[in-house]
Amino acid sequence: MGSPPSTNYSASDQANGWSPVPGLEDLYREIILDHYRNPRNRGELDTPPAHMAEGFNPLCGDEVKVYLLLEDGRIGDIRIGGQGCSISQSSASMMSSVVMDRTVDEARQVLRSFKAMMSIHEHDLEGDDGEVADDEQVPLGDLEALRGVVKFPVRIKCATLGWNTLDQALDEVAG
Repeated sequence: MGSPPSTNYSASDQANGWSPVPGLEDLYREIILDHYRNPRNRGELDTPPAHMAEGFNPLCGDEVKVYLLLEDGRIGDIRIGGQGCSISQSSASMMSSVVMDRTVDEARQVLRSFKAMMSIHEHDLEGDDGEVADDEQVPLGDLEALRGVVKFPVRIKCATLGWNTLDQALDEVAG
């Protein structure tokens, strides 16, 4: 198969795996593997004062533990534990980096933006409409590397496991 013309990429070209930016998928793969091989904020926090929430995907065995310490309404510290595939563990690593030192509301905005990105199929399963108002969208940075996961519906649960566990922890700790 040849590559499509370098100047015009149609929606069908992109749907068939053509990327308007050569090497972008390789870059995204490297970001995911870097977070898997060198996870950020890996470990545990003493409970209490931190709160721990556990998430588990019974379909594949992935598990994520989120240790959350709120200080003055901000995420003062977060640690991630568990085991699973590269998607679940790298997503949790990226999540921990992006929500550190944010307020609970800011963390929830990032969470909603990430889940909206992953919502092509997820919102049908979760009962969430997947909509995020334009004024609530936040830049996702390295999390954009996980956008390709939506091509594989069975892996969406892997990518969102850490986020659902964070959501649970925030609900339990912030009320």
